[in-house]
Amino acid sequence: MIEKNKEYIVDIVDNGFQGEGIAKIDGITVFIPNVIKGEKVKIKVLKVTSSLAYGKVIEIIEKSEFRKKTDCSTFSRCGGCNLRHIDYDYTLEIKKNAVESTLRKALGRDIKIVNVLKMDKPYNYRNKLQYPVGIDNNGNPVMGVYAERTHSIIPTKECMIQDKLSQNIANDIFEFIVKNNIPVYNEKLLKGSIRHIVIRIGKKTNQVMITLVSNTEKIDKEKELVEYITSKYLEVKTIVKNINNKNTNVILGQENKILFGEGYIYDYLENFKFKISPMSFYQVNPIQTEKLYSKAVEYANLTGEEIVFDLYCGIGTIGIFASPKIKNLYGIETIPEAIEDAKGNAKLNNIENAEFFVGDVEKTLPEFIKIRNIIPDVVFVDPPRKGCDKTALETLMEIKPKRIVYVSCNPATLARDLKILEETYNLEEVSICDMFPFTHHIECVTSLKLKK
Repeated sequence: MIEKNKEYIVDIVDNGFQGEGIAKIDGITVFIPNVIKGEKVKIKVLKVTSSLAYGKVIEIIEKSEFRKKTDCSTFSRCGGCNLRHIDYDYTLEIKKNAVESTLRKALGRDIKIVNVLKMDKPYNYRNKLQYPVGIDNNGNPVMGVYAERTHSIIPTKECMIQDKLSQNIANDIFEFIVKNNIPVYNEKLLKGSIRHIVIRIGKKTNQVMITLVSNTEKIDKEKELVEYITSKYLEVKTIVKNINNKNTNVILGQENKILFGEGYIYDYLENFKFKISPMSFYQVNPIQTEKLYSKAVEYANLTGEEIVFDLYCGIGTIGIFASPKIKNLYGIETIPEAIEDAKGNAKLNNIENAEFFVGDVEKTLPEFIKIRNIIPDVVFVDPPRKGCDKTALETLMEIKPKRIVYVSCNPATLARDLKILEETYNLEEVSICDMFPFTHHIECVTSLKLKK
């Protein structure tokens, strides 16, 4: 019988949904991080339940051909890029297998992933850096990333998925803070000033926005800090102070004060221009976002005559992408600020065939159809991780649009929703897009066609 705190030598028979290795001991499935299918390893069992166990690797006895030396000094503690020890192309194979396995279990048959939209250069891809600032165990200021499942900050000067310019700016801001003895936030005492440094960059425009998240209304030497950074980095177009004095894990507070510039920057997805402010949602990997949305529009099979619904539309990116190829677009989103951004982005791109509405999709969609008497030809759905609301799915199956294009950031809820939709729709094709290289996260796009 498997025992806690005991050491075992095991063969890794598979990789799980989050990239973790899977072994079997006495018929019990054991999950072990940082190991690869095909490896033989010595592990220590940390936790045992009635059906599962969790362990950590002590020694790798036989290495996989796909194991590579990690290029990141914080990899073992950070937990952000939990596939960083694996050859990039093989990480895509792991993700593909994970999605196919999830769909097989839900739908009861084999589903083959047709396209894997890989990233040509899977490094320094993030357009948004968020570094907490705090006090280390010796009472000194520290900036970096949180250690996995803790609020302990790992000092980070270089991160392989962050934009290099953003990182340089963050390092210089932190150096200025330390040199000038600007108080940083002490999470235990709830005192101090600077809590987070947030930097966003337009990957195509090279415009930079800095948000200094502060526990206090006033930051010591904030004027000097602004002058120092803006004189050194001409790419910095705006600096905003965000006030967050709540004892919370949420990074941004509700109040913003512009210290420099207009309070926003611009970036492009293909030829479409987007305005980005401190509170805006914007995909963190725009290079892959273009591939994902292009595939979604391809799956919609548009002719220029379609009425299209964009559900869970966010700031309107997918709908705006599709707008030149459709007759009319109607977007629904629960967050009012996102809808304001969507309307602004449509105006910015001179799009006149799009309307956006605030509301919960499950309530607003049936009301909208009833009041407006509009039936869509094509529906895009891009829900949060919890997937689509069942009422929304039932409404879609009642009104029967010819096509549904489902974009998902969670294969488990995608599989659950596809099982429901398959009563009325044929699942034509599934592609995955590697939006977050070297992490376990997977973005899927799925084509569904109404059954005859």
